Amino acid sequence: MERIDVSPEYMESERVARYKDLKSSAHAFVDALIPGYERDIFNIIGRGVVEDKELKPPITDNRDFNVGLIKADPGKGASLHIHETNEVFIPLTGKWGIYWQNSDGQRHEVVLEPYDTVSVPIGASRGFRNAGDETALMLAVVGGTDPGKVHWPEETIEEGRRYGIGLDEHGDLVLLEGSQAAE
Repeated sequence: MERIDVSPEYMESERVARYKDLKSSAHAFVDALIPGYERDIFNIIGRGVVEDKELKPPITDNRDFNVGLIKADPGKGASLHIHETNEVFIPLTGKWGIYWQNSDGQRHEVVLEPYDTVSVPIGASRGFRNAGDETALMLAVVGGTDPGKVHWPEETIEEGRRYGIGLDEHGDLVLLEGSQAAE
C-alpha cells in the first residue's frame, strides 16, 4: 500500500460530515409515508440503499460500505424488507427493536440499547422501530460499494402507493401526483 499525504482542506471538504450540516429525507423509502413507518434518513457515507435520489451524502467515497443515521419518534421505524448485503445497526440514543420475519410467518425481535450492535444477514426479511419513549437516533451501516436496492414485499409497495409514494423503473422513489409529500 502506498502512503498518501492528505491536506486538512481535503479532509474537511471530502472526508468530514458535520451532523449540523447533514440533510435528511422524510421520504427516503417507499414505506416512509405509511403510518408507523415515518422516519428521517441521513446519508453520511455513500447513498446506500436509499430510494430518494435527492438525498446526497457529504462523503461520497463509499468503497465497501455505506453509513447513515436513522431518526424516528417512538413506535416509528421501517417495515419488513430485504437487502442484498449485511446491514448493521447501532443505537446511539434510546431503544430500538430490530425485528425479522421468517418464511413461515414467525416474527422475532431483539431490543437494542445505545451502543449495542446487531448485524442482520443477507436475505433476512427485517425491519426496525424506535422501541423507546423519546425520539432516537440509530447508526446504520450497509455493506458493499453498490449495495443494490431494497426488496420490498408487494403489499408494502401497494400500501405506499395509497399514501402517494412509489418507485420508478430504476427502483428510485417517485412522489405520486396529488400526494401531500409531492406538494
